[in-house]
Amino acid sequence: MSKIRSMKCIVRSIAAIPLALAGWPLAASTPSETIVGRWLTDDGKGIVTIAPCGSALCGRISQVLDRSPGVPTTDVNNPDAALRKRGILGLPVLTGFRREGNQWASGRAYDPKSGSSYRSRLALNPDRSLKVTGCVLFICQSKRWRRMP
Repeated sequence: MSKIRSMKCIVRSIAAIPLALAGWPLAASTPSETIVGRWLTDDGKGIVTIAPCGSALCGRISQVLDRSPGVPTTDVNNPDAALRKRGILGLPVLTGFRREGNQWASGRAYDPKSGSSYRSRLALNPDRSLKVTGCVLFICQSKRWRRMP
C-alpha cells in the first residue's frame, strides 16, 4: 500500500515540473534578477510596468509623474493619426522582448514624446537599474531606468 502511495507522489511531482517551469524563460529565479516590475524612466516623468504578454515581455505606461502644464494626456505625436487620441496611461512603450542570455532583445521601444519607434534591447545593470537601448540603423542610445517598489 505505501509503495503505491509513494509511486503516486513521484508521478504527481514529475507531472508538476512543466507547470513550474512554464514562466522560467521570461523571468529569472529571484525578483532582483528579472526585469518584470515597475520602472521609473530616465527623465523621472513616468513609470513603466513591464510584464509578460504572450511569450514575450512588454511595458506600458502605468503612471505619469509630470504634472507640468501642457503635458499631453494622449498619444499626440504618433505618426498614425488614428492612434493620436489613445491615452498615455496604458500606452505600450516596450513590445516583443525575449530573453537572450543576460539581456532581453528583439523588442521595440516607442517614444511617445517623438512618436518614433526603435529596435531595442533591455539589460540589467550591476546596480540593478535597467539599461534601455534603442537603435536606428547602427546608432544606438541607452537610458537608465530605476526599479520602483
